[in-house]
Amino acid sequence: MVDDPKWELAILATVQGFYEKLLQEYLGGEAPVPAGLETISLQSGEDIQATLTRLHRWLRLLDLAITPAMLRRSLTPETDAEIAEAILRYFVRNRDMTEANRDKTDLVATFLYRHPRVPGQWERSGVGLDGSVPLAPFEIALLEILGDAEVPPPSEEHLELLRQFDRMQGDAAKFRDLNALLDSGIIVKVRELKQLFDATFYHPSVLATIAPYNTGFGQRFDELFLSTAKEIKLFARDLEEQGGTILGNVDGIDVTVDHVAALQESELLRIDYGSALEKFRRVSRLRRTLQENPPVRKPAASTTSKVVPIRVLDLQAMRATVTPQQISSEEGRLGKVEESVRTFVRVADTRFRHVVPMRYFNLILTPAEVTAFCGDEKGQDERVGRAILRAVTVVARMTTEVEEARRTQNSPSLWRLHADSLVTLLEIERSVQENVKRLLASLEGNAGAADALNESLHKLRDCAALVQRALGAGSKASGAGSTR
Repeated sequence: MVDDPKWELAILATVQGFYEKLLQEYLGGEAPVPAGLETISLQSGEDIQATLTRLHRWLRLLDLAITPAMLRRSLTPETDAEIAEAILRYFVRNRDMTEANRDKTDLVATFLYRHPRVPGQWERSGVGLDGSVPLAPFEIALLEILGDAEVPPPSEEHLELLRQFDRMQGDAAKFRDLNALLDSGIIVKVRELKQLFDATFYHPSVLATIAPYNTGFGQRFDELFLSTAKEIKLFARDLEEQGGTILGNVDGIDVTVDHVAALQESELLRIDYGSALEKFRRVSRLRRTLQENPPVRKPAASTTSKVVPIRVLDLQAMRATVTPQQISSEEGRLGKVEESVRTFVRVADTRFRHVVPMRYFNLILTPAEVTAFCGDEKGQDERVGRAILRAVTVVARMTTEVEEARRTQNSPSLWRLHADSLVTLLEIERSVQENVKRLLASLEGNAGAADALNESLHKLRDCAALVQRALGAGSKASGAGSTR
């Protein structure tokens, strides 16, 4: 312990204030504080040793009431770094060997690493005067914060354990799928490693190694979990639009669209991995179930062939007034759609990646289109791949805008916005057609590439015709048909 009792009292008083504020949120009011331990009493400075004894006992009781999950929720970017440092000093000096106290210490150290006092503070590096690489800035900071704590230094065995964290952080960064990450057992293995440090866990060198690992792993885990949850919700929305309610069966329980609607991703990510692990596994298993038996909607063509024009427009006049700004704006949207489809195709199960869930429909891809989105140009002319990507992306945007127009038919101003987008897309489709015609002329002798391109082109032509019917243009429209 520190020699200066006033310094120790200041640390404990800071921790008590933080604890009291934390408990107020859960109790809906102020927590009762023993007589003599109120803030005003602690400032009186009378009989410090007796006060310290009582305050230690009171904080141990509060420790039993405050779980790691509660502490995780209370540490926000707005939390004062000095308060977090005081809490870390308190945990390290106590060196309580329970799992809960170790987890709390882990959380606070990681919080300090994620929220440095100065942005980029931990990224600085240099070389010592003797030519050696100095300690990492975060480890130096922890040595200063915890310099008066009596913690046993890491043994050679402990140092070997620390070396494993860099390797495991690299392994975690390679995962592209939540199922694979959870099945790898890396979360359980890391928890077991942390237990092996015993009291040395509280040493600055150990905490300075674990905090960066926690940060890197946590970011990757959150990305994969949020991506999985988004995909599940897309499946649920698709099924609900078809009138369905049951998405799949996980562990003998039917999962409904209401269950998915109630999924609060941000809330799950705010509790500790230990207690939430089984919930994460359920979400992961549901995604796997949906990949194996996706609630596939009928292709857009079968549902949109019944499109009835909402208003009849002078399509020729509208196409003549499309501006470069409109084209540029639409190009930005097309780029986002292309990247979204590419991301899904690359991470989805190979058996189902040809069925891409869009907002209102499932985009069905041909084998050549899947190859193009995977970026695998082996055996496929790069120009053909790019042309296929372009055709499919325009089809996706057109189909989405037709559905948006249908849904806003009772709002003339909103409908007109979607109509303008469709007209712009028809102009882009015309340029795609012209480019493909030139490309096909250069593919003599490459029947496979020409067939793949023509298949995508056929879908684009059908979609352009659908757009014309939706806009009420009928046979009077020029543009897409005139270029064939």
